[in-house]
Amino acid sequence: MRILLFSGKGGVGKTSLAAATGLQLSRLGYRTLVMSVDPAHSLADAFDLETSLFHGKTSDPYPIDERLAIHEVNIQKEIKRHWRDISSYVISVLRTTGINDVEAEELAILPGMEELSAMMYVNQFRREQRYDAIVLDCAPTAESMRFVSMPTTLEWYMKHIFPFQRGIVRAVRPLANRVSPIELPTDSYFANVQSLFGKLEGIGELLENPKITSVRLVTNPERMVLRETERAFVYFSLHGLAVDGVIVNRVLPTEVTDDWFQEWRRSQAKILEEIEAYFAPVPVKRLPLFTHEVLGRERLEELARALYGESDNPAAVTRTEAPYTFSKVDGHYEVRLQLPFAAKGDVGLFKKGDELVVEIGTLRRHIGLPTSMAGLSPSRAKLENRVLTVEMKEA
Repeated sequence: MRILLFSGKGGVGKTSLAAATGLQLSRLGYRTLVMSVDPAHSLADAFDLETSLFHGKTSDPYPIDERLAIHEVNIQKEIKRHWRDISSYVISVLRTTGINDVEAEELAILPGMEELSAMMYVNQFRREQRYDAIVLDCAPTAESMRFVSMPTTLEWYMKHIFPFQRGIVRAVRPLANRVSPIELPTDSYFANVQSLFGKLEGIGELLENPKITSVRLVTNPERMVLRETERAFVYFSLHGLAVDGVIVNRVLPTEVTDDWFQEWRRSQAKILEEIEAYFAPVPVKRLPLFTHEVLGRERLEELARALYGESDNPAAVTRTEAPYTFSKVDGHYEVRLQLPFAAKGDVGLFKKGDELVVEIGTLRRHIGLPTSMAGLSPSRAKLENRVLTVEMKEA
């Protein structure tokens, strides 16, 4: 199975691109699911579907044709399916504070529930082998980071905190419930947590396997959008996910020659040069600004042709190795960068803002640093076995 994550800043067009990718995959013969992981769903809107038809009683994906289905996670249905005991306990606690029933039910939808529900579906479909490809229309960048980091966080919690917490609550519950205004959670609450974790088992390895999962970053040729895309690239790399493509959407086409757009053209040209330099060697695709809104199947297919042509296969595995990695070794931080064609005399490096800039002959590579390393400076570097290792320390 192949999993493709489309991520980027809100409003850049990732939903349309995810939908168009699903259409291309289904046309090439893949059993394909396009699933929205964004709480503000717009996948059905992209296909111009009547929401009353799409959001029926069933939680099953909605078929577009015999090889393509789409799915928007409905959190109210997921609470009934997966989160009943957890939600009931949270609601009961909120009611004791004087919050009415409707408000309590709304507040009991905890951050991460939708993302975890989406992960459970991905894991379920993988086990059932129902689809050949799953395209995830992710939430804006910050929520996407939470989505990919959850498996690791949950695994740590279940190994180190959950058994201790469950044992303590079980021991003190009879006494605590007599004196406390709020009852401690019952064992069914903890059983619900354990059951959920079981449904997520293996999802972390799935996301971090570059032969299965790839990230496609969607951006626009604008400074503010680019900065968020760069940060997303850093954090996906930090979490071990392979970014194998960057799509620059809504580029002014060459046919637009009106003087009113001249400043836009100059600005976009400069940003496009920066994009090519920053993300290399990850391939960058450009999509023109269309003359119309991309809405409905016919226009999504037009978008797919512009992005992939007639025969490009979005499911092809093109990158299995992260362009760079971050680590902490013996108390200091290191950045490791793959340089398959560099010789020792060719490499130079310096720090610029929160980026490490590596020069290889006439080429220059910008590496965005995570927050923990942004204040550090390169102290020494070594090139061995085609890998450049840069040690970062306090200046």
